[in-house]
Amino acid sequence: MLEQQIQVEQAFVNPIIPQRADPWVYLHSDGYYYFTGSVPEYDRIELRRARTIQQLGEAEPVVVWRKYAEGPMSANIWAPELHFVQGKWYIYFAAARTTETVEGLFDHRMFVLENESANPLEGQWVEKGQLVANWESFALDATSFEHKGTQYLVWAQKDLAIAGNSNLYIAAMSNPWTMSGKQILISKPEYEWEKIGFYVNEGAAVLKRGGTIFISYSASATNHHYCMGLLSASEDSDLLDPASWSKAPEPVFSTSEENGQYGPGHNSFTVSPDGKQDILIYHARNYKEITGDPLYDPNRHTRAQVFGWAADGRPSFGVPVRDGK
Repeated sequence: MLEQQIQVEQAFVNPIIPQRADPWVYLHSDGYYYFTGSVPEYDRIELRRARTIQQLGEAEPVVVWRKYAEGPMSANIWAPELHFVQGKWYIYFAAARTTETVEGLFDHRMFVLENESANPLEGQWVEKGQLVANWESFALDATSFEHKGTQYLVWAQKDLAIAGNSNLYIAAMSNPWTMSGKQILISKPEYEWEKIGFYVNEGAAVLKRGGTIFISYSASATNHHYCMGLLSASEDSDLLDPASWSKAPEPVFSTSEENGQYGPGHNSFTVSPDGKQDILIYHARNYKEITGDPLYDPNRHTRAQVFGWAADGRPSFGVPVRDGK
């Protein structure tokens, strides 16, 4: 079984797409894999599609939205995600007024685009406005999922009453661009591996299996300390009750010096075309030492690898595999 899994992993030649951080890959019912992610210039949103994950690297990117010259969507366009909800396409992304920071924090807010076309690389993307939370502060990395007839949003945000940069929250949605009701804290940086450089929980991604809902997330500074943590809740629990969520005490995916992979994180999940293999999509660098601010080092490359499941029903991601040839 191990040998078979290794052979599958080697089918991916990493990196899949160079210089694309915060990667989001989605396999749609039309048989295409769709991709988006942060571009190094942080000035636009691109989409591309292909029949296989590997072919995404060769696919022609289509720019579907560009930042404004000024205003709340004029700087640092980060971490777009493509979702298909109730027959329409949506892109969630974060944007800021300026690249400057105040007390170490940017001024990002979350925004939504909508497209009614069958192919999201075509048609018109309409701005649906800001994803408004219960309070105004640094907010980013919105992701969405459906469970038992309710659409949920999970995102990262700064709470002025809590030390650090960002925590993870969940809320129900009344439509794909509006949160409703309670907005619940489900994780904040508390372990040492979540607080290296910055106190960060961000980049959530949702995975369902075996009666459990898992939420992966990324922690610490965006250099080689960046790593993935994992939350879990029973699918029968109240997802808006903080007590429903438990956190793994150790990172579940982190730097591999041996394999030359540094700072893996900000992942998404997809599956093989037949749905039988689970695939982790993530970014990482292939070097440790960075000159200047890691956020402006462009070489966080998109990578992919198959992962398995432990006997206790939890995902087993292993370690980041080496770059291929």
